[in-house]
Amino acid sequence: MARPNSADGRTRTSIQILIVAGLCLFFYALGAWQRSGFGKGDSIALAITNSGADCDVASNLNFETHHGGESETSGESEKAKVFEPCKSHFTDYTPCQDQKRAMTFPRENMNYRERHCPPEGEKLHCLIPAPKGYVTPFPWPKSRDYVPYANAPYKALTVEKAIQNWIQYEGSVFRFPGGGTQFPQGADKYIDQLASVIPIDNGTVRTALDTGCGVASWGAYLWSRKVIAMSFAPRDSHEAQVQFALERGVPAVIGVLGTIKMPYPSRSFDMAHCSRCLIQWGSNDGMYLKEVDRVLRPGGYWILSGPPINWRTNYKAWQRPKEELQEEQRKIEEVASLLCWEKKYEKGEIAIWQKRINAESCRARQDDSRATFCKSAEDNDVWYKKMEACVTPYPDVNDSDEVAGGELKPFPQRLYAVPPRIVSGSISGVSVETYQEDSNKWKRHVNAYKKMNKLLDTGRYRNIMDMNARLGGFAAAIESPKLWTMNVVPTIADKSTLGVIYERGLIGIYHDWCEAFSTYPRTYDLIHANGVFSLYNDKCDAEDILLEMDRILRPEGAVIIRDEVDVLIKVKKIVGGMRWDTKMMDHEDGPLVPEKILVAVKQYWVAGGNSTSSH
Repeated sequence: MARPNSADGRTRTSIQILIVAGLCLFFYALGAWQRSGFGKGDSIALAITNSGADCDVASNLNFETHHGGESETSGESEKAKVFEPCKSHFTDYTPCQDQKRAMTFPRENMNYRERHCPPEGEKLHCLIPAPKGYVTPFPWPKSRDYVPYANAPYKALTVEKAIQNWIQYEGSVFRFPGGGTQFPQGADKYIDQLASVIPIDNGTVRTALDTGCGVASWGAYLWSRKVIAMSFAPRDSHEAQVQFALERGVPAVIGVLGTIKMPYPSRSFDMAHCSRCLIQWGSNDGMYLKEVDRVLRPGGYWILSGPPINWRTNYKAWQRPKEELQEEQRKIEEVASLLCWEKKYEKGEIAIWQKRINAESCRARQDDSRATFCKSAEDNDVWYKKMEACVTPYPDVNDSDEVAGGELKPFPQRLYAVPPRIVSGSISGVSVETYQEDSNKWKRHVNAYKKMNKLLDTGRYRNIMDMNARLGGFAAAIESPKLWTMNVVPTIADKSTLGVIYERGLIGIYHDWCEAFSTYPRTYDLIHANGVFSLYNDKCDAEDILLEMDRILRPEGAVIIRDEVDVLIKVKKIVGGMRWDTKMMDHEDGPLVPEKILVAVKQYWVAGGNSTSSH
């Protein structure tokens, strides 16, 4: 098989010339607006901007992919702290899911597989290296089926899951046939079976949650049906599962149902799924099912395939006592009944339940002595909060036909429709008018980004992260079948807006950027950081945030940082020692706007090898 992403040098050079020409035109246009006598810091930004107008030399920004040879471009040297490479055994380091640290925590309820971040004194202050031979992943949709072996060189799954058709090793690549433990005929056939019950193909179901996702083939094959799945699995003996999912270009995070609430708001997902995910759904008074109920939208669906469904037929094949499986299903059915879910389907090893649209649909539950309702005033306050075996109440409705929390339009109409949380006024300080203004603003911003980086809309960047997503305007404006965006709402943000993002048909997660993100290194192609460093000023060290950005960014991945100019100057100095090539640009509305943009590209370098840097 041909080497992944091979291309001749002439193609690469031509693309570089086009990029440089585009940047030169951009800088020329900005230069026409430059005037003297404006505000603090603008003279510095002007000098940096003007330095880009020298179009007789190639720009030090290189947005092209790495094709095997070392690039000859070099970054500008700056007097800054130089960050050395970490040792090569850190190539797949996940700080908050470190295996050695995990084993010091209790195993009860999967506590040891949850997030346990290093204390300040144990944080690494070096650059995580890529493994030798690392190459840019294949573009989507080829990446769904093929991953370069060098990027995640772990063959264990090809042996352990050989008969289940998860993954196959073929020389320089892994191939993902689309099989799975519960879908031997392939993920597409499995999804067809679900779609006979669930409205998957008409935009009604848009957001999905896959618990214990394996290599995320379910989410990978839902993509062609315009359904976006948030997949998660723990970092365990099958340690490459989530890494493989992200290498394939499928949204995924390291995570587990344990003792802490999932980092998603209530009423987020149209559909939730467990395919032999080995979660004890009936244990702990049904706590895990009640947590799924919390994040499931009224009218949403829960799918369980595998044990204990149809245990009478399958107990011998599963090599488990039938009495044990019978009791397991009895507990699940009991909790589902308490939650007032309606079973819509059970055939073979698949069962599907639907959540009621409001509390009026299940009035008897109000008098059920077994139903303990959650009393938390803020059901989206979930970061490191203990999971509770209580039922999350529905929002109030005016009649029995009303969808609690508001009915959503099918996707893609819901992307720009006003979300119900905003219509209801539940997001303080955000009106219908300010939401629409925000959407229009981000359309302008993204158009400007596309002029800065001509590859932004070509499919070169598949996995994108917005570190401070607010209302999801950036992700909505950049939305395309070629890419997806992980919308992060910082836990210290002044407004909890993640529910709005899900109502737009996008996905996201709560996170505190003073800690590492729950992902492997090199899992994002493009990172967007709007106001992140101003937000975290005096909260934690900007150096730590930038090192985490570097950890999760692919070699030759791009960064767009939007912030006040004095903040960006500090950031630019730090990244001067991080093997990033950077350039400061004015706001698209001109140099009088104090907000500026720092664009960067991470240089290609690998463990023990040379880099494109002079450091």
